[in-house]
Amino acid sequence: MTLPKKLGKIPYIMAGINKVTIIGNLGRDPEPRHTPQGMAVTTFSIATSESWTDKEGQKQERTEWHRIVTWNKLAELCAKYLAKGRQVYVEGKLQTRNWEDKEGNKRYTTEIVANTVQFLGSNNGANANNSSSTQNDDPFGEPPSFNSGPGASDEIPF
Repeated sequence: MTLPKKLGKIPYIMAGINKVTIIGNLGRDPEPRHTPQGMAVTTFSIATSESWTDKEGQKQERTEWHRIVTWNKLAELCAKYLAKGRQVYVEGKLQTRNWEDKEGNKRYTTEIVANTVQFLGSNNGANANNSSSTQNDDPFGEPPSFNSGPGASDEIPF
């Protein structure tokens, strides 16, 4: 693409896109909490894996771990229905935050703040919380999709 000379070095400003879509399995049970203001927040980790054959013909595999943060009603639903081993589809955005640890070192973490979580697969990884579900609120019959919707906070208070 050739830029017009009169625009100089800044041809136009393009809006950024921050969107993540992954499918993976929970590595442990979700961790539900509430902020001091009473907002529900649930975190969990998802593993995604890829495999390939190297030059020597050996099968190789690499697993990436992704920290997921959910808010409000989405957080409550994830805490209630998800469990270690469960396969999920997640859409959201990447967010990096920082803090100081007890020794005064600056720490960073990058997370996926989810706005959509869809439960996939079977009930094999379900924990005891699912046994009390009724037919109407059991998401394992037909995988539902839950969105965080408007009003979800962009700030992570921990």
